[in-house]
Amino acid sequence: MAVSPQQVKELRERTGAGLMDCKRALEECGGNLEAAIESLRKHGIAMAAKREARAAKQGKIEAYLHAGGKIGVLVEVNCETDFVARTEEFQAFAHDVAMQVAAQQPDYLVREEVPQAVIEKEKEIYREQVAKEGKPPQVVDRIIQGRLEKFFKETCLMEQAFVKDPDKDIETLRKELAAKLGENIQVRRFVRFQLGQA
Repeated sequence: MAVSPQQVKELRERTGAGLMDCKRALEECGGNLEAAIESLRKHGIAMAAKREARAAKQGKIEAYLHAGGKIGVLVEVNCETDFVARTEEFQAFAHDVAMQVAAQQPDYLVREEVPQAVIEKEKEIYREQVAKEGKPPQVVDRIIQGRLEKFFKETCLMEQAFVKDPDKDIETLRKELAAKLGENIQVRRFVRFQLGQA
């Protein structure tokens, strides 16, 4: 199906994708703009996954103060080039991640950082809870695993629901940004300070 230059222009404005990518997506989706946007997003996220291995040594350290200076956060967000680090989208993402840390108080960046001892302690607590609830033995392990997943979503920054859009987690935002900017984007580390807390 032939697509008009106006359709390509609109898709490009809405997604920031290249002209040929927009034209190809519209042709594949029979001129359906929304389907073309979805197609470009899927393609962009797939391409972003390939970029994960590339070195991300540029970026910024974002500082965020909240509650009249009673809560402070430092977050290191990396990308591949200084050019991308200066873009409005990258800056906004770094700010949003710092705000997320201030609001949601994650303990870890990703679940792989959670010490095995902490995981075992959580499982022990859940096992005691399930025993008190009188659940059948055949479902105990599934219940414990479900509660452990909830624990990861609450304590690991990259798995937390984004405070501004709870339908997305921070990892999804990172992947979408990487797809849009065409670079490997990584949240490297964070630290949160709260007045009066060690």
